[in-house]
Amino acid sequence: MKVILTQDVKSQGKKGQLIDVSDGYAKNFLLPKGLAIIAGAKEMNELKNRESAKQFKIETERNEAKELAKKLEGVVVKISATAGAEGKLYGSVTSMEIADVLKKERSIEIDKRKIVMGDPIKAFGSYTFDVKLYPEVTGKLNVIVTEKK
Repeated sequence: MKVILTQDVKSQGKKGQLIDVSDGYAKNFLLPKGLAIIAGAKEMNELKNRESAKQFKIETERNEAKELAKKLEGVVVKISATAGAEGKLYGSVTSMEIADVLKKERSIEIDKRKIVMGDPIKAFGSYTFDVKLYPEVTGKLNVIVTEKK
């Protein structure tokens, strides 16, 4: 018997998944406990519609991430910081500061956790970082740290 799970069922499948189980298991366990519904024509159509909507959402998000990656290609973020002797910064420049400058100056909103920095910046110079915008979509971000005057 084909059923659509309404909740996750251990060793059977996840919510919304179409599975094939024995008639007794479906009638005596899954259906009475509300863990599944019988997969009729209406339910199958709803399942297909949900899957297509999910695919459309994924494609839309991926395309938006690709557009954002193209925008970031030519962007250079300039950050001014104060320094002490020997050109070392007081503190460091973090991904949060970079995200704030991007939002203020370029109106590009990126979550600070998506900027891949090994360690915070502790010296003046030019840096290039990866920005993970979506699975399999990565952009490059150029950052220049200069001395505050």
